[in-house]
Amino acid sequence: MNDLHLQHQDDLSVGLDSTPYNRALLLHKNGRRSMEKGNYFEALNKLLEVKQLFIENSPPTDGLVLELSTLYDNIASNYFSSTDYLPALTMSQINSQICEKTPQYSECSTNSACGCFHMVGAKDDTGVCGFLWPTCSRLVRCNSSDNSCLQLNTICVHHPQCDDFPLCYPVTMIDQNMCPPVKNKINLKWKQNAITVAGGNERGQELNQLDHPYGIFIDEKTNIFIADFGNHRIVEWKQDAIKGQIIAGGNGQGTRMDQLNSPTDVIVDEQSHSIIIADYGNSRVIQWVNQSQQILIDNIDCSRLAMDKHGYLYVSDYKKDEVRRWKMGEYNNEGIIVAGGNGKGNRLNQLNIPTFMFVDEDQSVYVSDTNNHRVMKWRKDANEGRIVAGGNGEGANLNQLSSPQGVFVDDLGQIYVADFGNHRVMCWWEGKEEGEIVVGGNGEGNQPNQLSGPAGLSFDEEGNLYVADDLNHRIQKFEIIL
Repeated sequence: MNDLHLQHQDDLSVGLDSTPYNRALLLHKNGRRSMEKGNYFEALNKLLEVKQLFIENSPPTDGLVLELSTLYDNIASNYFSSTDYLPALTMSQINSQICEKTPQYSECSTNSACGCFHMVGAKDDTGVCGFLWPTCSRLVRCNSSDNSCLQLNTICVHHPQCDDFPLCYPVTMIDQNMCPPVKNKINLKWKQNAITVAGGNERGQELNQLDHPYGIFIDEKTNIFIADFGNHRIVEWKQDAIKGQIIAGGNGQGTRMDQLNSPTDVIVDEQSHSIIIADYGNSRVIQWVNQSQQILIDNIDCSRLAMDKHGYLYVSDYKKDEVRRWKMGEYNNEGIIVAGGNGKGNRLNQLNIPTFMFVDEDQSVYVSDTNNHRVMKWRKDANEGRIVAGGNGEGANLNQLSSPQGVFVDDLGQIYVADFGNHRVMCWWEGKEEGEIVVGGNGEGNQPNQLSGPAGLSFDEEGNLYVADDLNHRIQKFEIIL
């Protein structure tokens, strides 16, 4: 294991501040420990994190690139020659995962060190999911006449990062033991005719009416909390109720602590039994607990809110085109930028009017980049995002969105988007070029199978879909088909 140590720790710290440097050292140490215990899969992931730290902080030296490449190769070689791996190969054929209609090197596995390699001669960008970091010098070119491989247990794939010509790739590096597949997509279906569960009695300020509902939150009891934008209030509709009750605001438009001004989003913090509101018109995030109020964040052009399972609050800022994160209860600081913050634009490190967000268990932030007509995924500590829905200009095709709003990601990684301008809800599978229409898409209207400017969306514990049908001033429930 002597070849696992870094020859010069000074090289590791080049271009890194102390925090990423210390993180890199710790990851490397843990990687060595994992390898010594025979946990090569875990060791590969630790090393991948070290590499990512350098990418995000500073270009490493040529010597360090070579060192990292050597480490990858050493760990991979040990992984494939380990006693617990070889019997699996001899007892069964290599079980590889096919990726279809996905870009070269795109994610295809729960192991982030794997990506899609396009197969030579395959149509529709079909490829195999394989380990991304073998040493290029060990890969042999495919036969130029017929793209065959003379080497046993290899397959001919494109790998432009190593060679402009197709290369013979070891099948051991495309096995599902190495690159476990993501959970299979489940084709869930919902009834196309919705039930109106809040509002729907024309635009108004009575307790059975709404005025441009935006963000919604569904609690464990299926109570619906609604940011009633035009009525400057938050309304709670209990299950099967014919009218709502005001739980915040409702005292006219204003700046007093007991007033709201065009609220755009609401979330329920079940830990503190409070509601947190994006008080858009007052440029503040405010918390209400039993009719008492506290400003959490002031002087912020807040658009929407999100909360993760680790106790962090996320706020999208529509003027600064960024998303910031605060630790719950610790608001006496400027927060941390987790998406955007590089000016208004359409580059991968920019946003243009960010609105709704969703934060997954890994603290990746999915944000509706409304004026860029796309949904972006920003991994934790990333310097730029990745387009996971839309991004092909404004339009109504299946690869397009129009001013996307609400976004929700299920446990399988399926991304649901309220496609505001197209009056539909879409579902996108990360890495796919096109989405699918889930509900709506039957033209703008107020019929049970139609929407008019869908904004917020959410799901209850049974999987029923709720949509804030903004321009129809109602909340629609689409029941799941079991």
